[in-house]
Amino acid sequence: QVQVRESGGGLVQAGGSLRLSCYVSGRTFSNYAMGWFRQGPGKEREFVAAISGSGDTTYVAGSVKGRFTISRDNAKNTVYLQMSSLKPEDTAVYYCVQSNEAAAASRPGHYNYWGQGTQVTVSS
Repeated sequence: QVQVRESGGGLVQAGGSLRLSCYVSGRTFSNYAMGWFRQGPGKEREFVAAISGSGDTTYVAGSVKGRFTISRDNAKNTVYLQMSSLKPEDTAVYYCVQSNEAAAASRPGHYNYWGQGTQVTVSS
């Protein structure tokens, strides 16, 4: 049984940084792409970043490019989202996702397993 568990959310001032972590158990972690999505208050869910199973390929949404970085440690079954220069509009629940495929993508339908989400709040 695959379990996806995020951590690291919290309250931060604008301009600050946070690192989200996501630990996955239940199957061979390195075989599968990982990603992050978010949903802000009153907004639709949106893609944030994704990384292939090997870690060789990453995608980052234009809205966070240059500020957010996705990485993974396959030895630790963990994917990270390093967020810097945070803005109030980054306030959202952040969801970690895992695909059944090794290739990364930005479509939510590409991902089969979703975590419960972790709240990130950026104050102005």
